[in-house]
Amino acid sequence: MADAPKLSFDSRKLLTKVGRRKTTLEYQDQQIIYSQGDVADAMFHIHSGNVKLTVRSRRGKKAVIAILGRGDIFGTGCLEIRPSLRMSSATTVHQSTISRMEKETIIHAINKDPVFSRLFIAYLLSRIVQIQGDLLAHLFDPSERRLARVLLSLARVGKHGKQERVIARINQQTLAEIVGTTRSRVSHFMNKFRKLGFVEYDSGMNLTVRSGLLSVLLND
Repeated sequence: MADAPKLSFDSRKLLTKVGRRKTTLEYQDQQIIYSQGDVADAMFHIHSGNVKLTVRSRRGKKAVIAILGRGDIFGTGCLEIRPSLRMSSATTVHQSTISRMEKETIIHAINKDPVFSRLFIAYLLSRIVQIQGDLLAHLFDPSERRLARVLLSLARVGKHGKQERVIARINQQTLAEIVGTTRSRVSHFMNKFRKLGFVEYDSGMNLTVRSGLLSVLLND
């Protein structure tokens, strides 16, 4: 029996489909892209840098729900049929290059190309699965394993055969916020990972994440 075809979505295909109907800007570190409660009227693609998504409760409690990197798409809530508001805020973590695509442009690309539409839907479904996995990890995994999961996700280690990846260093306080622990605990675990050879800093304070870090997720 032949293997079932795999649906693979490359976010660069989205940029090709929208062509010139996008705006690409350079964002500075800690620059707000959109805020919770803003009208959701566009979607975004990260060319370089990192973006953190945060939510704030009515009582003012803030939580980091994701850190995204190169190739990631965010702001997909704009694709709802009815007008909607942003459920989170998006802020750059480093100097970043990001493309903005209006809602109407994305909908036109989806309606025009059925193959692209199927691939894009598959991508959105994979994002839902990833978010569910992150939520379960946050609820049940110890903080060391949650930190390893965040670093591996940012570096894309283990995906497409990658064994290691250099990423711009992320502030430990930001990592602590998304992991749900203290900065001192993150510092402790990062030093442990470095001594084990799972991560390494260069002179520019960039971070190399190696596939050995996967062992932290596999250990009971």
